[in-house]
Amino acid sequence: MHSILVVDDEQNILELIKYNLEKEGYRVLTASDGNAALEMARREKPDLILLDVMLPGVDGLSTCRLLRQNEETRKIPIIMISARGEELDKVLGLEIGADDYVTKPFSNRELLARIKARLRGKLEGAGEPQKGRADVIVHGQLAIDQSRYLVTVNGVRQDLTPKEFELLRFLAMEPGKVFSREYLLEKIWGYDYLGDSRTVDVHIRHIRQKFEQVPGCPQYIETVRGVGYRFKDVS
Repeated sequence: MHSILVVDDEQNILELIKYNLEKEGYRVLTASDGNAALEMARREKPDLILLDVMLPGVDGLSTCRLLRQNEETRKIPIIMISARGEELDKVLGLEIGADDYVTKPFSNRELLARIKARLRGKLEGAGEPQKGRADVIVHGQLAIDQSRYLVTVNGVRQDLTPKEFELLRFLAMEPGKVFSREYLLEKIWGYDYLGDSRTVDVHIRHIRQKFEQVPGCPQYIETVRGVGYRFKDVS
């Protein structure tokens, strides 16, 4: 049974989400502020966190950042929830490590679709490499260890989020092939992902910032203007 931590300071919303998720067979944990969420996440290690942006004390964005900085919780999928739907807020949430973003008011069907997509991605990422794939993908100084979920450049470990890892691995599996943003959304975020292509751009930028050596001159992932992205064959 998957466990989900729901963090929201509005009690009626908290109870409604808890009720709907329990009907679907999930084990639901709840917290009403950032500090309680951080403590429960470290103690319970939930399979996914639904995290409201507007929280008393430590707000949702700060909570997300702290969860990503902690080794025990950094790989837990996080879906941000907020009544604020401006693009800037969505991008900021993704920038600090959230895997997805849903804006209030949302339907129960939409929320469940996003949760299932995130949990499916977690299972695929945590499992053994697919049949026929080498455990380690190597391109120049970049090594992607699929079984250990580890990326290194020049032997130095790179701190990637689960979605960043999945995106990098997917591109690196077929160097030179161009993938559209829509196709990457479908393959990495799932058929029922309801976001937009900006999500892909944000994650690509994160990956580049973490280990590309020269800003503006991508060493591994190239932008194909008007189409999408491709991984350079640097073997």
